Amino acid sequence: MKTIAVFVGSLRKESLNRKLAQALEKLAEGKLKFNWVELADLPHYNDDLWENPPASVTTLKQQVTDADGVLFVTPEYNRNFSSILKDAVDWATRPYGQNVWIGKPSAVIGTSLGQIGTAIGQNHLRLQLLVAGTIVMQMPEAYIQWKPESFSADHQITNAETKKFLEGYLDSFANWIERHGG
Repeated sequence: MKTIAVFVGSLRKESLNRKLAQALEKLAEGKLKFNWVELADLPHYNDDLWENPPASVTTLKQQVTDADGVLFVTPEYNRNFSSILKDAVDWATRPYGQNVWIGKPSAVIGTSLGQIGTAIGQNHLRLQLLVAGTIVMQMPEAYIQWKPESFSADHQITNAETKKFLEGYLDSFANWIERHGG
């Protein structure tokens, strides 16, 4: 079973994107093992901190190194992805010559209340991930409009069409990792 480092770009306790990620984890049982990367203690990127890097930074880098693939579940803030994800991407590329993203298969997904989901934020994040050196899955794209009635409190997907789409998305990601993973 492939291990996936999961980055949720929202720190909010009741984050819709965290709920989506938890539902994806349930769907992926038996196929993919989710390893959640905690971002709450991650500082803004600061090159001066490399003298004594925070534990949150070294843990993040190790989780990416150990993962077969990386899943980014992103909200959209002002037509962009969250600053905490930008900091995570930056920390994992440094110090120079120690970029843990290089060659790592990755995928991006997100949800919002709006009809276009997190489409624009996801596109900005994909560009950052390409620059960082990940091998980003481009298709299928997954811009999920959050509908509370489609997800249960215990992270099950109750809408058959949404469930089928997300199962296909996860299958595509698992195949992407098989094709592009080290």
